[in-house]
Amino acid sequence: MRIPPFNPYIAIIIGVIAVSSTPIFVKLANGVPSAIIANYRLLLAVLIMSPIILSKYRKEFRYINRRNWILAIISGVFLATHFLLWFESLNYTSITSSIILITIHPIFVFIGTYFLFQERFSSGSIISLIIILFGSAIIGWGDFGEGNSFIYGDLLAILASISLAIYVLTGQKTRKNLSLITYTYIVYGVGMITLFLYNIIMQNSFGNYSMENWYIFLALAIIPTFFGHSLFNWAMKWLSNSTVSMAIVFEPIAATFLAYIVLRETMIWSQLLGGTIIVFGLFLFILSTSRKNSVTIAKKRNKQF
Repeated sequence: MRIPPFNPYIAIIIGVIAVSSTPIFVKLANGVPSAIIANYRLLLAVLIMSPIILSKYRKEFRYINRRNWILAIISGVFLATHFLLWFESLNYTSITSSIILITIHPIFVFIGTYFLFQERFSSGSIISLIIILFGSAIIGWGDFGEGNSFIYGDLLAILASISLAIYVLTGQKTRKNLSLITYTYIVYGVGMITLFLYNIIMQNSFGNYSMENWYIFLALAIIPTFFGHSLFNWAMKWLSNSTVSMAIVFEPIAATFLAYIVLRETMIWSQLLGGTIIVFGLFLFILSTSRKNSVTIAKKRNKQF
């Protein structure tokens, strides 16, 4: 049995903190259009990845078929949409509300698999879905008392969560046919182009930003991307998918803590109560789906023998 060169559980903790830093950086880039922030995050990530792609993975592009290109392009468009809507939501609602509503995207993924692949709902999944919807309603009710802008920000966050789910669904099969870095490079590149065109249409300025903002763009490209998602993907080699998926539940907690430390942003009662209910619902959902997957795999193995 191979021994991992680095403790995968520590990698998960670092990954959670890194991903949770995203809304903090977006808030710190005060006055910069959301589409510009998202555009530079993807552009700089693509530039950082390019030397590796050119030196080790460029031959893989020759064997990508038309179907995989189409699915990867769709994934890139919805990833760009996700970033745009999420970053824009942070201009209207709190970090806590926004990231909690983003975190429920596995529910939308599961709903998508039901309609696209006839995946059946387990009783645990249905119960967890009801719990998460109830928690989301509590957050919405509390934010309604804070003003209409908070509700608008919450709606943007939900749309961003749906966009993230579509990104995941369209990329599921394509990721199996391509190496992770090649798939990521294509998706980031398409997302970058999508946001570039959007910024041109909206006549957003690509320059005249402070050096502090350029540091924030670079930090967004490096910390959540390479110290966040890349560590999650690496940890999947050593830990089960359900264990890594559990990390998603802790992102709102880490982001709320960082928001308080860096921005002095506090929680209101509805965020605390609704967030706790949603976290519990997500735990239940991940446990029920992972148990169902284990049973399905066991049945397939029994049929083979």
